[in-house]
Amino acid sequence: MSQPPSAFVSEWLPVVRDHLGSGRNALDLAMGAGRHARAAAEHGFQAFGVDRDFDRVRLARVGSLAHARLWVADLEVAPLPRDQFDLIICTNYLQRTIWPAVRDAVRDDGFVIYETFTVAQLAYPTGPRSPDHLLRPGELRAVFDGWTLCHDEECTAPSGVARLVARKKG
Repeated sequence: MSQPPSAFVSEWLPVVRDHLGSGRNALDLAMGAGRHARAAAEHGFQAFGVDRDFDRVRLARVGSLAHARLWVADLEVAPLPRDQFDLIICTNYLQRTIWPAVRDAVRDDGFVIYETFTVAQLAYPTGPRSPDHLLRPGELRAVFDGWTLCHDEECTAPSGVARLVARKKG
């Protein structure tokens, strides 16, 4: 059984769908087992997913993702296509070098839902420890400067995370 989608993603998927309308697509970035691609498909999105781990992508093809478009790629060397996605979902993954490609991959009036760890996570015994995998205060907001922020928060308890929903201006 796969892990359930993030509560934050689950909260925002229907809101984004209602803004975009039907027949739109969503990319689960660094998808792992595809929990957010699966949730997007359940909300009527055409699901896409990408991860660099072949075995995880293969396992994600089971069940409700059998018809999703999933691919194996290292996003540091295989950039995302421009203007292809109505929604990009990214959780628990931080690779700063791909941020320009993520911004470019979202179509005008499309959305990004992003949730990942911040340096505040260092106060807790679990989670990432490397600064390369932890957002600095305000960093995620700055990445999507010029977009319309629908939700922006940085929490320090019960874990150090940043959560952002932003819409690309068309």
